[in-house]
Amino acid sequence: MAEAASVTFITGAAGFVGLALVEHLLARGETVVGWDVAPLPEAAQRALAALPGRFIALRGDVGDAAALEAALALHRPHRLVLLAAVTAAAERERRAPEGIFAVNLVAVTTALRLASAHGVQRVLLASSGSAYGASGRLPGLLHDTDTPLQPEGLYGISKVAAEAAARRLAGLLGVDLRIGRLGTCFGPWERDTGVRDTPSAPLQALRLLRARQPVRLPRPLRRDWLYVCDAAAAIAALLDTEAPSQPIYNLAAGFEWSVADWCAWLATQPGFERADWGIAAEGDAANIEPYADYDRASMDISALRRDTGFVPHYDLPRAGADFLAWLQHSAAPAHV
Repeated sequence: MAEAASVTFITGAAGFVGLALVEHLLARGETVVGWDVAPLPEAAQRALAALPGRFIALRGDVGDAAALEAALALHRPHRLVLLAAVTAAAERERRAPEGIFAVNLVAVTTALRLASAHGVQRVLLASSGSAYGASGRLPGLLHDTDTPLQPEGLYGISKVAAEAAARRLAGLLGVDLRIGRLGTCFGPWERDTGVRDTPSAPLQALRLLRARQPVRLPRPLRRDWLYVCDAAAAIAALLDTEAPSQPIYNLAAGFEWSVADWCAWLATQPGFERADWGIAAEGDAANIEPYADYDRASMDISALRRDTGFVPHYDLPRAGADFLAWLQHSAAPAHV
């Protein structure tokens, strides 16, 4: 067992943002304990084993307080990152609303209570840009401190509730808490895990074009798409910061591009020369599912840049090149 100061415990570690963060920390030589109800893909096991840090994979449900407490007591982490989440679409909202809040809210309060009891010195809660909800329909940037939170679905509602509950508990328990609202992520390890109902639009388009099927977009789908490697770097930067000046930060790309731009770029790459893509004509059906009927405003990251020094590295061409190289070398399943 490693010294406490060198151990980061991550819930939701087998999810695609979780795996990206595990990779980022292991590449720095750190020890990471990954907690997830799902098993690690075999390709991920091989990739993580090749990195200089030490990874301890644990299978467990974030709703199992006794098992989580035993893991925290055994491994004595210095830092805890709460990434486990159910990203629900409307069908799940109708069918199983309790499960959304069990993971996105109740498990957060449980983890904070246990973190305090077992000497965890720093907790980072991964929230979401979905917290802004209807504010994203307005022009201008979404600011982490003064844009009104108007969540529209149970996912966003549960994230706003978790932020408020976590801040209250952290104050009561004396926990060093920082909250990061993640932008819309895509990239390596994104896959169907049963807890993320709508894949990112860039992944949907990539899957179709890899399979030599046409892509029909409902509109260009412009957004500040966040490559998952930048998401991991942003989380790590906020986690590392000794004295953040505010409780909540946007963790986002800082620039925009569209899925139409993505498809046009893919069409220039080997293997995609005959890519058939376009905007669906009036009256025709689109086959890419967006998250909403509007393109959400971009998230301002000036506070994150100022307080952590974070700089995003993956614009569209760099993200695309990295993602295609990862697909080629990772032995990822064809459906990824």
